[in-house]
Amino acid sequence: MSTRPGLLRGARALLLRDLRLVWRRRGDALQPALFAVLVVVMFALALGGEKQVLRDHVAPHAIWVAVLLAGLLSLDSLFRGDAEDGSLEQWLLAPVPLAWLVAVRTFGHWLTTAVPLLEAVPVLGEFLYLPRAQLPLLLLTLLLGTPTLSLLGAVVAALTVGLKRSGILVALLALPLYVPVLVFGAGSVAAAAQGLDPSGSLLLMAAMLVASAVLAPRAAAAAIRIARG
Repeated sequence: MSTRPGLLRGARALLLRDLRLVWRRRGDALQPALFAVLVVVMFALALGGEKQVLRDHVAPHAIWVAVLLAGLLSLDSLFRGDAEDGSLEQWLLAPVPLAWLVAVRTFGHWLTTAVPLLEAVPVLGEFLYLPRAQLPLLLLTLLLGTPTLSLLGAVVAALTVGLKRSGILVALLALPLYVPVLVFGAGSVAAAAQGLDPSGSLLLMAAMLVASAVLAPRAAAAAIRIARG
């Protein structure tokens, strides 16, 4: 009975600490959303800004790519700050499972990076002439997909936490893992636009989210132990 209150207290303390740090660097917290806007604008300019092409063939795919790339910006710093100030050693000695702390940190990362991106998606859709009828499904795929991206990214960040200047390496390792989420996320919106049933892709995305939530924190915790061992 005493384990659950300890887990909740640890999660609350870590999450509040992360949110306070983000609040102190509010400008940095907006960088992923601004980067996603920039990527979408570049897509629109590169394709000539033709409304029919952007609306019928590009919009959901470009938004998904923008969200995916924006999430990579802060991935390298997921555990690096804790490794540099010695907090990771305290995590290893904490009376709660390391995988639990990793899961809480990953949730905080999703909350502070993906949620602002989700709020910016309607604006991105307007840039690309996304039909408003497709917006709810696009948001649903992002709501299922972005936590999976954060969980997979946590494993990669944990694997490289002991390396210096590993930003490019993190991106190279994470992108192949992100491809299935990108394919099913953007593909389900494109399928719905063609009158097909997207439920199969949505169920697969939900299954990937559940599997990632169960396995990724444990894998990241094992990687951190190896890196700090």
